[in-house]
Amino acid sequence: MSLEENIKNEASFDDFLALDIRTGTIIEAEDFPKAKKPAYQLKIDFGKLGIKMSSAQITKLYKKEDLIGKRIIAVVNFPKKQIANFFSECLVLGAVKDNGEVVLLTTNEDCENGISIG
Repeated sequence: MSLEENIKNEASFDDFLALDIRTGTIIEAEDFPKAKKPAYQLKIDFGKLGIKMSSAQITKLYKKEDLIGKRIIAVVNFPKKQIANFFSECLVLGAVKDNGEVVLLTTNEDCENGISIG
């Protein structure tokens, strides 16, 4: 499949500006046995925005203990989404490989939690 076949519908710059994308640090990672697909329940520190919870299907490449302290990038202004008995408050971003593995988006340099991505 060519790259052109995978491109989604055109979005406006205003669509992008509507997203609040921030840096955060994972402070807890737990198994999520009630999820339909293998996932972890993450607790993420977004600095002045506070702590937010997220469900992330990242079990193929990441062990829970290796996630603690990892700086991630997430959308923090989506409405809460109920997944089984859990409410996900943000969407952790990652690159999805053809085999379904998700590679988390991170920062190369150290920066504060809650910094806007633009």
